[in-house]
Parts: sequence; C-alpha cells; structure tokens
Amino acid sequence: MKYNIRNKLIVILGPTASGKTELAIKLAKKFSGEIVSADSRQIYKKMDIGTGKATKKQMQNIPHYLIDIINPDKEFNVTIYKKMAVKVIKDIQKRGKIPFLVGGTGLYIKAVVDNIEFPEIKPLKKLRKELESKTAKQLFETYKKIDPQGAKFIDKKNKRRLIRAIEVCKTTKKPFWEQRKKGKPLFDVLQIGIKMPKEKLKNKIEKRAAQMLKLGLEKEVNNLVKNYSWEISSIQTIGYQEFQPYFNKEITKKELQQNIILHTCQFAKRQMTWFKKDKRVKWIKNYKQAENLIKNFK
Repeated sequence: MKYNIRNKLIVILGPTASGKTELAIKLAKKFSGEIVSADSRQIYKKMDIGTGKATKKQMQNIPHYLIDIINPDKEFNVTIYKKMAVKVIKDIQKRGKIPFLVGGTGLYIKAVVDNIEFPEIKPLKKLRKELESKTAKQLFETYKKIDPQGAKFIDKKNKRRLIRAIEVCKTTKKPFWEQRKKGKPLFDVLQIGIKMPKEKLKNKIEKRAAQMLKLGLEKEVNNLVKNYSWEISSIQTIGYQEFQPYFNKEITKKELQQNIILHTCQFAKRQMTWFKKDKRVKWIKNYKQAENLIKNFK
C-alpha cells in the first residue's frame, strides 16, 4: 500500500520489552515501510539475545538498518549514530518507502527528531581508562559537579553515556548539555509511544528474562568475555553485567535472573521518565490506535 510520504518519519518508542519491534514490523508491512533501529546496543555484532534483536523470521522480510554494524569493543556514540540514521532515513524516503525509527534509546531518537548536533570529540584513552574503573554512581557525582544542568537529564546509571559526557566537558571546558545545538527539523515526524500498565510491563520483562536464558544468553556472555573482556563498555550493560558475579560463583542462577529483571524494570522506568518529557509523543495502547494515527498523518 503506497502513501504520500514526502519527508515523513514515523517513530515507534517505548520502554524495553513493551513490544516496539513487533508493532513496528506489523505497521511497516501495512504501510510499505522499512525499519531503522534506535537502540544503542543492537548496533553491536555478537550481542543478539541480551539486546533482544529480532530474528530473521520475526523480521518478516522487512528491511532493518543499524543493527549488527560494529564489533562490541568499538567506539560508538550519538554523533556517529545520527549521521548514519539520517543517511538511511533519506535513502528510504527516496525509494518511496516510509522510514520507521524504532527503539528505546531516547537520546538517539531525539538527535534525529530534533536534528541535534553534538560536539565531535575523540575519546581520550587515558581519561577513559580512569573513568571506566569507576562505578556509575561515582561517574554521576563527577558529572554533576561539572554539568549540574545536564545531570538532571542524563541516565545516571548508564556508564557509557556518563563517561562520554565527562569526556566532552573536560575536553571543551564547557558543560555537555550547553553544547547541543538544535538545528532545523530534517523530517516531518509522528512519534508513537507504547503505553503499558506497570504490572503488565513487569510481567513481560520477567518472561523475556526467562526466555533469554533459555535461548542461551549465558553462552553469549561467555563468548563475549572470552573474545573481549569485562572492561568493554558494551558488556557493562543490563543482561550482560549481571553475569560477572554469577561466573565468579558469588550468586545463584535464580539470583542472576532476579537481578536482570530488577535492573531491566529500573531501566524501563528511566526510559519512561525521558519519553514523558516530550509532549509530542502520541501514546497508544494497541495496534489499531497506531494504525489510525498513521492514516491521519498528512
């Protein structure tokens, strides 16, 4: 089914495990669309189960972009992501298809939707090594001192993002948040958010954690640690970091699963806090509501 798409971009956002991918695939099939991932972990190769990537079968022949593009030990940030995403989105539009930007990484989505420019600062190896040895709590305290305004918005449990923000502040001698420049919007955007009762989402998170372990998450983490190390920032994320005490025989498998569930629920709460700040998001509860929003998106 062809629609007059011109410069249109449809965003499907929501917390982890809320069903964004399934909804986006269904909508992309209906509206002749292609999917661009907005997930800061699905960019990594060899990290499939823990990041909840859709399988080839689940993709149902719908093209997916910005998934499996770099190795887990490579540097990646929002600046690189935005350039790549914009290029892919424009290419999809040129071919007469509708681009669906789908994911839960709020900063990536905001960078594309609001055409935000971030300072291009190369990672500082010495400083990065020093920062990576600190906990997320310590990093947040450091960042809060140098950029109090930015500290109100940043995900205080995201080590990668905290390290990057501190790096930029120390290099430029300016608060990270002040350096974001909002450009002229590149696209005509419809943002659709999945709203779900807390208990229902928690139930989905619990089921997903059990399913990931059943699918072989332990083996996936083991291979990553063998080929790289616990030091790389991509592994210091939910669904992976919890295995370190488990491999060290400090916790049981049941405790491992409970930790993954707890941390995922906390993360989902932080995601919703971020998304709720954007009043342009149209919140939906089912497929039909999303379909109607797209049909009326002129």
